[in-house]
Amino acid sequence: MKNKSYESSHATKQAICAALKELMAQKPLERITVSEIMDRCGMVRQHFYYHFEDIYDLVRWMFQEEAVSLLQRQEGALLWQEGLLQLFQYLQENRAVCLCALHSLSRTHLKHFFHTDLYAIVGRTVAAIAGEAGCTDEDELELLTHFAILSLAAVMESWLLGEIDRTPEELIAFADRILRNQVRGAAAARQEEAVQKKEISG
Repeated sequence: MKNKSYESSHATKQAICAALKELMAQKPLERITVSEIMDRCGMVRQHFYYHFEDIYDLVRWMFQEEAVSLLQRQEGALLWQEGLLQLFQYLQENRAVCLCALHSLSRTHLKHFFHTDLYAIVGRTVAAIAGEAGCTDEDELELLTHFAILSLAAVMESWLLGEIDRTPEELIAFADRILRNQVRGAAAARQEEAVQKKEISG
């Protein structure tokens, strides 16, 4: 019974999400109303609030369900590249919807989405690469993860806007190379500092 209830609830969310995406391809998010969304999927307005707090909550669920989940399925430092490729493909296939969100949502909303939902995913990758390089400083890893998330978000935004003329594969290879160089550079710097301190104290 519980599973059937969950499946019914999830199917309802997906139907509401599909209606929103159709509308987002036609006009800015701020001009879309809950009534329009529910009319389009043939449900009463009140049913919307059984599942979402507001339209922004629905948008966040949509990206979590359809985009971030692509990365969450991947494990390890190598497989995250496949997750990123699937994420870029999602952005490409849903470009109109993603551009609508980009133009309509505040940077606070977008930052919250990327930082909150991608932190653990990117953090695992940073930790795996750092482990190979011998970098275990938690503060350093946290800073590297934060930097990687902000960089990734900026690249995705520029790519969506057409400011970067590169294929997803090229961007992913570049991002992976930069991330590895940053982590290894940080590890090397830490090791050099340790040697210098040892020489001074010795």
